[in-house]
Amino acid sequence: MIEWRKAYRKKFSEHLRKLIDESDRDIATIASIGNIENKAIYRVLADENEPKITTLIPIAKGLGIHPMELYNFSFPLKDLDK
Repeated sequence: MIEWRKAYRKKFSEHLRKLIDESDRDIATIASIGNIENKAIYRVLADENEPKITTLIPIAKGLGIHPMELYNFSFPLKDLDK
């Protein structure tokens, strides 16, 4: 796998964990509100796969945020060359 993709997934999962920790909702509640399975969220948090928009929109809904907030984190573009 390309290294920048692994680094991106790690940064994304760290950011999602931060958003969850800052919210007043647990993963079960977020999944319930977003109408997805808990394991879909856990897979993103474990950076097992690249999150798809069909997973991210329900997560954002469950968190009560705009999906754009899920992408509001820094990721160095220089890593794209690797």
